[in-house]
Amino acid sequence: MASKTLFQTIIGKLLPKADVINEAGGRAYQFGDKHALAQLAATGCLNSTFYASDEQQLDAIIKLCETVEPEFIARTALFAREKAYMRDMPALLCAVLSVKSPGLMAEIFDRVIDSPKMLRNFVQIMRSGVVGRKSLGTLPKRMILQWLEARSDEQLFHGSVGNSPSLADVIKMVHPKPRDERRRALLGYLIGREINFDHLPEIVRQFEVFKGIVGKDGGSLETPPDIPFQMLTALPLSAGQWKTIARNASWQMTRMNLNTFARHGVLEDGNIVQLIAERLRNPQLIEKAKVFPYQLMVAYLNAGADVPMVIREALQDAMEISISNVPQITDKVYVLPDISGSMRSPITGQRVGATSKVRCIDVAALIAAAMLRKNSTAEVIPFESKVVQCQLNPRDSVMTNATKLASLPCGGTNCSAPLQHLNERAAKGDLVIYVSDNESWLDSPHYGRFGGQSATETMKQWSLFKARNPKARMICLDIQPYATTQAKEQSDITNIGGFSDQVFSLIADVANGRAGADHWVKVIEKVTL
Repeated sequence: MASKTLFQTIIGKLLPKADVINEAGGRAYQFGDKHALAQLAATGCLNSTFYASDEQQLDAIIKLCETVEPEFIARTALFAREKAYMRDMPALLCAVLSVKSPGLMAEIFDRVIDSPKMLRNFVQIMRSGVVGRKSLGTLPKRMILQWLEARSDEQLFHGSVGNSPSLADVIKMVHPKPRDERRRALLGYLIGREINFDHLPEIVRQFEVFKGIVGKDGGSLETPPDIPFQMLTALPLSAGQWKTIARNASWQMTRMNLNTFARHGVLEDGNIVQLIAERLRNPQLIEKAKVFPYQLMVAYLNAGADVPMVIREALQDAMEISISNVPQITDKVYVLPDISGSMRSPITGQRVGATSKVRCIDVAALIAAAMLRKNSTAEVIPFESKVVQCQLNPRDSVMTNATKLASLPCGGTNCSAPLQHLNERAAKGDLVIYVSDNESWLDSPHYGRFGGQSATETMKQWSLFKARNPKARMICLDIQPYATTQAKEQSDITNIGGFSDQVFSLIADVANGRAGADHWVKVIEKVTL
């Protein structure tokens, strides 16, 4: 009988050699420039992560944009905004194009800068000087003016919430020309000038009247104007006014303020409770809100005891709807969520005053639970330095299983551990899905210094798995903004990044045989400009 040790050694020599040390100090494979740019754009929020600072991410993006053609930068910006639902990165790429290819920037501007928040992000980035200029420049200024001109008075007023810069700051920078007296009064109002009150748009006059009444008698006017929630919360509102706010709230505002509504007695009204529940489970509103599935899990877990069960159940219904594009796979599937220590870091990174409570492990657990929900024969194998046993019931809700996975103990990162576990079992399977930050180091024998003379241990274990399962495919889903992987891209290995529901569509492509080498890059290259 042939020596297993010798056989594994020979296999290892035939595999692609690791060509870089990752941020954790382990052997890894460097993504190509296009793939690296896509990875950073779909997962990065320009905040500090477990292994990389915000400055390092920014520097990496700028350097990659020097090597990648402008058309791909533009397509990546659109993908990051329209599919991955990111904010900072697509705004940054749009700003980069203002220098590298102004015409392309103008072509994608309205699709990337699709909200007041995105406009403020773009202006902030432009003025910071990180893309090589501190002034807006003629064309960007013209695009901003056109953006402002295309919005109604009500849209501008609603978009005036937020600072650093505020919409008022943007208006002062570009000096829009008012098209009529009402717009002139609105622009003056937004930047703090004296204006003719009678010329203001109706919604602004309602707000000013409402503020005056609340300030005098504690709020005798029971119907506040239909304006952004943030404009009202500083006022001493009555229970009736809070109920009106809840009736008029957007889907996202409702999700984020369930405890606030409960605290102000809104959820004591059965009719409003039913209205909120129906709103939260409305498929059209869920799609329009571009909700991350993990945001629903957070809302569910954070809902206080005063939030009625019917609303909690609606959040679970909304979760099932938000993951409706999770593929049903007829083949045997293994889902491998990383539960190591680095996965306890915030999914969107750390920023003073704006750090998300949602951790990478919460997202990994949710994706694994969603796959199990749609594929009852799938096997979920959590890992850190080793495989961790966890019994999951596919009939349980996504919320239940995700919570169970996220509560498991953590350790170091060994991405090869679950594949080694499957090989020791001589397991048969068709699809392997990693959900990780890909920062494996415990399985690198030369941890801390470059060991490029051999493949990663994950690739070695994958080759053994493939020997038993020649048709098997592997997906490495990375949810952090790093530019390395443990499994080199090839016809049977696909690397993708992100944490919106778009990842499920990419998983479906691989599962249905529609993917090959560089699949994710090819998906982005097909984005229409």
